[in-house]
Amino acid sequence: MTALRIGNASGFYGDRFDAMREMLTGGELDVLTGDYLAELTMLILGRDRLKDPSAGYARTFLRQLEESLGLARERGVRIVTNAGGLNPAALADAVRKLADRIGVPVRVAHVEGDDLTDRYPGSLTAHAYLGGFGIAACLREGADVVVTGRVTDAALVTGPAVAHFGWGPGEYDRLAGAVVAGHVLECGAQATGGNYAFFAEGGRDLGRPGFPLAELHEDGSCVITKHPGTGGLVDVGTVTAQLLYETGGARYPGPDVTARLDTVRLTQDGPDRVRITGVRGEAPPPTLKVGRSRLGGFRNEVVFVLTGLDIEAKAELVREQMADAFAKSRPSEVRWELARTDRPDADSEEEASALLRLVVRDFEQGVVGRALSGAAVELALASYPGFHVLAPPGKGSPYGVFEASHVPQDEVAQLAVLDDGHRIPVAPAADTLVLDEVPQPPLPAPLPAGPTRRAPLGLVAGARSGDKGGDANVGLWVRTDEAWRWLAHTLTVERLRELLPEIRELTVTRHVLPRLRALNFVVEGILGAGVAAQHRFDPQAKALGEWLRSRHLDIPEALL
Repeated sequence: MTALRIGNASGFYGDRFDAMREMLTGGELDVLTGDYLAELTMLILGRDRLKDPSAGYARTFLRQLEESLGLARERGVRIVTNAGGLNPAALADAVRKLADRIGVPVRVAHVEGDDLTDRYPGSLTAHAYLGGFGIAACLREGADVVVTGRVTDAALVTGPAVAHFGWGPGEYDRLAGAVVAGHVLECGAQATGGNYAFFAEGGRDLGRPGFPLAELHEDGSCVITKHPGTGGLVDVGTVTAQLLYETGGARYPGPDVTARLDTVRLTQDGPDRVRITGVRGEAPPPTLKVGRSRLGGFRNEVVFVLTGLDIEAKAELVREQMADAFAKSRPSEVRWELARTDRPDADSEEEASALLRLVVRDFEQGVVGRALSGAAVELALASYPGFHVLAPPGKGSPYGVFEASHVPQDEVAQLAVLDDGHRIPVAPAADTLVLDEVPQPPLPAPLPAGPTRRAPLGLVAGARSGDKGGDANVGLWVRTDEAWRWLAHTLTVERLRELLPEIRELTVTRHVLPRLRALNFVVEGILGAGVAAQHRFDPQAKALGEWLRSRHLDIPEALL
């Protein structure tokens, strides 16, 4: 059976608009997917739906489809997307109306059953992460466009693969291979050189990376590549980086299968081609993840600019003055952060300045609005020399909280809804397996002792980091066996805490993935209540890995 060519045209709600047209015109495809959902996106769509019950889906997808639906139909490319968000039925109807208006005959189906908001009082949204079998049912019945709500990102690939190859629910190795392919594709250009640790090595045009595609085979293996002539690169490093993104240990659970990331083998298969083989799968867990979002209250912030001498004393003065103001009406949470961006004897005022950031939160908007604004503005002529702020504080804005829970698979009624309205029930997984930690694999022999040099970790290791609710993961990989022998023994949890003092009091778990020459660290609680709460300077931990790469330690000279 010929390979199934599945491409990606969106990694998030707001990704490059013209990617859909580029993917349809740049080379051969069988299926084009688009991932528009993230934890923050669900909150944004939830607020949209509060204002308009007919809203709740990614409207950008419709605008993209207006200029690309005819192309997809002409080239025989099916489109599968989770742009339905909170309202997949409404988006499916909107696609039908669009198709009628532009004269492109297509059959549009959607998947529903993920919305569990009624079960969780107080939640703005509560949606189960569905698998790919609902998508497969739609495609098997002839759908040209399939719209879903909250499915796992990888389901956009497993669904078409199941429909094309005829896989059954128990073919775990094949399904796991599709999950791994889907995880590589889901974030778009991150697999083709975007956000890549070694971008500065040169030799490739990374200014406008192309979007990725997978040539998926019947046995579950695949080749990750991109259309000819597009920017960026696909190599073992870019694929490794994406495999480590927002994952944890060796087991990567999903509704259809648990993929074993410790079995993945990557080989360079030619320019811009990486072959993925050997992936093993296990039965999925008995429960589905439910992502819940709610409004947590209101937040406000003000950034004081401290210039020149006595930075610490100026910061202390502001804290004292604001504490007096807060004595009348104190927000429930007050956080101060001083970023020493200043340089001594600087050639510009900006380089001579540090930033003192104040963030306040409370359930009452007035406490973080007028109270903060008035207190900060009143200091303008009565505080440290050179007083000014980056922008005056506003009235306070709502923030969200993300929480995860789980429900038994058989309590979620997944349905494939066809173009003619016919509804096909999708059975939950028949066999399940409770997740246990995989025993840590043996480490390679340590690198022999030799001369070392104090240098940044990033000269040897690449990294990628990201968020999962209030937790973050930091994945690191190296490109040679010798570097792996050093990294595996050097970068322990204790050493990580030394390099990143911000996590010293947090729970950190290290996962070892020898076949990827990689370590994956999960840091619990570093992001507070999740990205929507904006708990820290980098609320999604996107740059946590780059901070780690910039830290210095003793590295064997043989590796430098």
